[in-house]
Amino acid sequence: MENLKHECGIAMVRLLKPIEYYVEKYGTWQYGLSKLYLLMEKQHNRGQEGAGIGCVSLNARPGTDYISRERALGSGAIQEIFEKAHHEINRMHPETPLNEMPFCGEAYVGHLRYSTTGRSGMSYVQPFLRRNNWRSRSLLLFGNFNLTNVDEIFKQLLDEGQHPRLYSDTLMMLEMMGNHLDREVQFQFEKHHDKARSGEELNRMIAETVDLAAVLKRSTKTWDGGFVICGATGNADMFAFRDPQGIRPAFYYYDDEIAVVASERPVIQTVMNLKIEQVHELQPGQAFIVKQDNTVSLTQIQAPRNVLPCSFERIYFSRGSDQDIYQERKMLGRLLLNPILKAIDNDLENTVFSFIPNTAEVAFYGMMEGFEKYLNEQKIASIKQNRKLTDEDLNRILSMKVRQEKVALKDIKLRTFIAEGASRDELASHVYDITYGSIRAGQDNLVVIDDSIVRGTTLQQSIIKILDRLEPKKIVIVSSAPQIRYPDCYGIDMNCMDEFVAFRATIALLQERGLQHIIDETYKKCKAQEKLPKEKFVNHVKDIYKPFTPEEIAAKTAQILTPESIKSNVEIVYQSLEGLHEACPNHKGDWYFSGNYPTPGGTRTVVRSFIKYYEGIRSRD
Repeated sequence: MENLKHECGIAMVRLLKPIEYYVEKYGTWQYGLSKLYLLMEKQHNRGQEGAGIGCVSLNARPGTDYISRERALGSGAIQEIFEKAHHEINRMHPETPLNEMPFCGEAYVGHLRYSTTGRSGMSYVQPFLRRNNWRSRSLLLFGNFNLTNVDEIFKQLLDEGQHPRLYSDTLMMLEMMGNHLDREVQFQFEKHHDKARSGEELNRMIAETVDLAAVLKRSTKTWDGGFVICGATGNADMFAFRDPQGIRPAFYYYDDEIAVVASERPVIQTVMNLKIEQVHELQPGQAFIVKQDNTVSLTQIQAPRNVLPCSFERIYFSRGSDQDIYQERKMLGRLLLNPILKAIDNDLENTVFSFIPNTAEVAFYGMMEGFEKYLNEQKIASIKQNRKLTDEDLNRILSMKVRQEKVALKDIKLRTFIAEGASRDELASHVYDITYGSIRAGQDNLVVIDDSIVRGTTLQQSIIKILDRLEPKKIVIVSSAPQIRYPDCYGIDMNCMDEFVAFRATIALLQERGLQHIIDETYKKCKAQEKLPKEKFVNHVKDIYKPFTPEEIAAKTAQILTPESIKSNVEIVYQSLEGLHEACPNHKGDWYFSGNYPTPGGTRTVVRSFIKYYEGIRSRD
């Protein structure tokens, strides 16, 4: 599968004891910083364009920073920011008091970034920081999110009299939350001002009574999109809030020493050495909040609605080491038994099975389990049908096996950017290598499973070409995911219609069969909605797929992706939508495949994306 870009990975650590406790128990004040590092490294798969960390110290000496932050760009950003942090620490004198030590604090936050908008640069690397001399008004903000109504939020900020300096959902969320945090602090200031005997006592009273749940409710009520938004105030209050549709994932753990939040469950299990039942999932619309006094609470910020957690998290992005995800991916492979049997004309004896490294490996195991069970059933049936079998017959039946080989190998990361045109395509065709002699030329079918087929670029430029060198009778490319027909708008870099090979195949079928009017009519219906409120949008793009069966679109997709030089017959087999739901029953967010978006902003996004395609506008925003 092509590398998709995904936004993002989050990590939070909140120490619930005084720093001295960790020095005495673990021999270092860096216990929290070390846990943050591990949480981020274990989620490296979620973001390789940039990373950032932040730390809030409750006991920082006046005249020193009570918030430390480091950010960096590039795939090596995690190492770079922690090296910078340790450089700052190591340049301090060994006798430096802990309240003067950089990155020595109670609240730690970390972010891994993948851009889904094409915007890059340090200005877009999180966590974002809103600084203030008043601790209660300072805010570190970061998250795993993409909002679909940035234009509305931008206008809302303008109506409030603000002047956003970047057209960025992160910055707008920061300013919106910062504004409501300021109002909450001001409310508490006026409430306690006459009772406080000093400014120090007033600050303490404000810190104790600031209602983070109320700030979140006021700030997020107009947000449309998929998000887990996280933050820390200058008082070391921390929060993580999940969107009410549950699109993006988050998990948490806490005991009397530490509270931890991350994007994936096995990450917390590994770093904290926990059993699966000890790590909990943040529920849709729920916030995990830790206050300055170390109290931990779960608060329902928004009522859950149209709950559709993202299925692509299960198929591709999340770590396969999660207990449930591992079984789901195996089930995705098992459920492909019947369509594969049809593709190979039930000829198991002359078929070799393999997978495309590396993310399809677990689905491959499930596929093999399905075929081994099927073959055993065939053996039992053969024996029952003929009770007068000779030893030779029995030996032949029992020795039948499902043939599997590691045919495709991801050899090296070639620097294809150094070449252009045909030279670049030639280099791309060598990203994968094959195991020669693994199949019988001209006799064997070759079935190769991938986790999904999005653009088809890697298949077309590399994989099909190298598989054809083995001269199989037939190549069957199997996708453990259904056909990707619609763009994502909740944090995955899939937003241009004509990038999806299933969409291109459908358009080609419409044109070949004299159905251009369906394309034109779909455009008119979409265009007529442009000025409507997002809640009124209807996904008319579904109309272009209605004339065809999934098998017809799969056949055209195979034709598009098969280079003319290929001698083998190539067929593509996709997972069904029903199979996806059976394998991932608790994650039915399938808008990529069905066009059923969980929020109005998602429906508006697909309509706008089709309009741009029809009008020839190439834009990723």
